[in-house]
Amino acid sequence: MSGLLAKIDSPADLKNLRRDQLHKLAAELRQYIHTTVTRVGGHLSSNLGTVELTVAVHHVFGSPADRIVWDVGHQAYAHKVLTGRRDQLASIRQLGGLSGFPQRAESLHDAFGTAHASTSISAAMGIALGGSGHAVAIIGDGALSGGMAFEALNNAGANKNLDLLVILNDNDMSISPAVGAVRQNLARILSSTLYDKVRAGSNQVIPPTLRGFAAKAEEHLKGMVLPGTLFEEFGFNYFGPIDGHDLNVLIDTLRNLRDRGGPRLLHVATVKGRGYHAAEQDPVKHHGISAPPKAPLKVETAPAPRPTYSQVFGQWLIDAARRDTRVFGITPAMREGSGMVEFEKQFPQRYFDVGIAEQHAVTFCAGLAASDQRPVLAIYSTFLQRGYDQLIHDVAIQNLPVIFAIDRAGFVGADGATHHGAFDLSFLRCVPNLTVMVPADENQMWQMLNAALACNGPCAVRYPRGAATGAKLPTDLASCLSIGRGIISRRGKNIALLAFGPMHGLAMEAAEQLDATVADMRFVKPLDHKLLAKLAVDHNVWLTIEENVIAGGAGSAIAELYAGKIKPPVIAHMGIPDRFIDHGTVAEQRQAAKLTAADIVAKARQLRKLIA
Repeated sequence: MSGLLAKIDSPADLKNLRRDQLHKLAAELRQYIHTTVTRVGGHLSSNLGTVELTVAVHHVFGSPADRIVWDVGHQAYAHKVLTGRRDQLASIRQLGGLSGFPQRAESLHDAFGTAHASTSISAAMGIALGGSGHAVAIIGDGALSGGMAFEALNNAGANKNLDLLVILNDNDMSISPAVGAVRQNLARILSSTLYDKVRAGSNQVIPPTLRGFAAKAEEHLKGMVLPGTLFEEFGFNYFGPIDGHDLNVLIDTLRNLRDRGGPRLLHVATVKGRGYHAAEQDPVKHHGISAPPKAPLKVETAPAPRPTYSQVFGQWLIDAARRDTRVFGITPAMREGSGMVEFEKQFPQRYFDVGIAEQHAVTFCAGLAASDQRPVLAIYSTFLQRGYDQLIHDVAIQNLPVIFAIDRAGFVGADGATHHGAFDLSFLRCVPNLTVMVPADENQMWQMLNAALACNGPCAVRYPRGAATGAKLPTDLASCLSIGRGIISRRGKNIALLAFGPMHGLAMEAAEQLDATVADMRFVKPLDHKLLAKLAVDHNVWLTIEENVIAGGAGSAIAELYAGKIKPPVIAHMGIPDRFIDHGTVAEQRQAAKLTAADIVAKARQLRKLIA
């Protein structure tokens, strides 16, 4: 690598660069991110949109003494490059490589680890109060739709001595297009010529006859057209909006604000995908891209691609809505990822994207269910964690028929520990009134969703990320599975492999070497007691297999059921161990967790030796 970027090893190297050099550095940085990400995969459009902002922040502030907190963090690639990780960028999101998000263990310049939205202001407030130096939180308008961000604004704004700068990166996007009143207000104001006139103090806005009341008039006018009024009501001094791609304006403004003190908010307008036409035109498509295949498949031999579980869910939702006018589809800002694009087109009056607001999403569904509707909440497992109190308090206690379509269950690959659906079976199975289902393929998933639709209480159907198995959907699209019934997939001897969800395929593979019985459990709650009783007759070793943490998971439920029995089978568990598994491919993560077919065989043979 040549040029200015090759000479940047830390933010300190930016301090003495001239303005023309900083412009050149930003251009090189944008090109480097684009070239690298299109080659190895990763988040693209969000990072292209924050290049100038990142250069300006690191030129003006002094990381790591000044702490910079990135909300979500998928826009922090430029930050990583400028903080000594330039030559590692090609390893992003790969096993042993850089995380796709800020990570405290990775660099002193990552002041706070993140990957979920709306956390930055809270974290930066704590950092500001707990240490020295300046604290800067960079949050997008999409993340600002989360209630936690407003809780933090409310708390931080009350402390007038707090040295906290919040930078609102307004690009009118989160992953899906941003939604909600705040976003609409910001967009309206940014496009308003009246706003420019107000900021310039134009006489065209305040007539001469009203100049005697200028102070009051200005405040009322701001209340009508300026976004600053909202933030000033929270106690923040508001500045902007300014062009987030104009380095000169960014640097001058940040310098003015750096030592000003008190809670302050700078509003910058940026373009997601900046500098590359395709990414600017379709930032959703270019939000996260995969590395190109190492060797292109021959067209004549390439198998037909299997639909993803998310796509199958989207098909089911459309079919269910056609059959039942009470069906609503709700998503917390994951329309594309959850397979709901076509549903929105066909049923716009029954589709709701609530923004990055998982708590609201769950209770909103509870309200729909209380009005005799059938809400379906499509939500990633890792994001359902954020709505757990609402699931218990607002849905389960009232036994309301909300369907939780839980996507990204188990390992998710490159996003790593922050996005694994590793805990849902543990935190769901302890909740009264809730039915928990784990399909082994898309046929089961379809029938389980139908069973949930017919149920009079809350139900969760959890399924993995990525391509489904290729199983044919049921001939009768309205058919459903019987609640709490599993099946025997393979008959063997002595040892029984009790598989939950996508682990069924691995169990079948291992069973061929073991001559073991395989039970496709299908339900975590309620368990199939009759099936388990039959297995106990002629199988003295049980091995439970799940892609969930072992602690408190599906296997624990079976062990609890048989605790205290006179002659219980020997029960052992396989699942995600008691540690966080880093980013990599799903196959690599399963290897790290010792959750492969070979590991199942080895574990089963070890158990056989113990009872021999």
